[in-house]
Amino acid sequence: MLLIGESLNVISKKIGRAFKERDPKPIQEEALFQKEKRMDYIDINLGPAKKDGHELMPWVVEVVQDVVPDLPLALDTSNIDAIEAALKVVKPVPSGTPHIINSIMCRPERYERMVPMAAEYNADFVALMWGPDGLPRDENERAALCVELLYFANEAGIPNEKIWVDGIVTPVNIQQPQAISLMEFQKMIPDMAPGARSTCGLSNISNGPPDHLRPILNQTYTVMLMKCGMESIITDPRDEQQTAICKGERQDVVDLIYGMLDGNEPDRASLSKEMLDYAKTVDVILGKTLYSDSWLEV
Repeated sequence: MLLIGESLNVISKKIGRAFKERDPKPIQEEALFQKEKRMDYIDINLGPAKKDGHELMPWVVEVVQDVVPDLPLALDTSNIDAIEAALKVVKPVPSGTPHIINSIMCRPERYERMVPMAAEYNADFVALMWGPDGLPRDENERAALCVELLYFANEAGIPNEKIWVDGIVTPVNIQQPQAISLMEFQKMIPDMAPGARSTCGLSNISNGPPDHLRPILNQTYTVMLMKCGMESIITDPRDEQQTAICKGERQDVVDLIYGMLDGNEPDRASLSKEMLDYAKTVDVILGKTLYSDSWLEV
């Protein structure tokens, strides 16, 4: 599974200050750290960046590429002018892997301007299943949005292989049925959009629960989405266990969760504490256990 590092983000106090003060050092340290932690892409997230995004985004891109020229970037801001300014200065990586626009919503006022931009600069893009009415209610609404946006992109000359579908992850503690809906939608993508790629903001699944519970939720849901065909995740490079799982180094965890999704209930009395925690977390995400912050203690 490909990993897109999420921590070069304006919501970080350290990084946000560096963006504001145009201080390259913390930004470059974070970029180098993400490379060391085996991220495949670096996401540069400016948030809305309404005021000066068109100046800030190209500056950050150049600062990052000065020290990490070999990793492709995901350009992440709702400011369309900032995205275009970055595309004008971003350099190709030696591998030839395209950079990614993260993201284009399924709203005509967004995609009618941004899709031609992706085509002009030969960028991949994340197709975000956020429509005119906001978050889709279920996998069928996600599918309808996906068909609309990918059809428009195909008509603009962008093949499915350059489109990363993001069905949107939501917090399990307040929107648990959406976790299952996204899994069902993920399974639909190969038939609905052959060749299309996929990604998601994985850590949204744990947005709200206490910090000490976030890793087990993130890791468990990652494996569940992997089984449904998810190709990549936007992830925390500091979660080394999650990276190990995604890089194929924790097959025991994958086997347990895949088995449970196939209906094979493990002998819980024989499981280690670590593996039992994963089994309990699968039950929470699937709605077999009512969410509470104490689910691992039950």
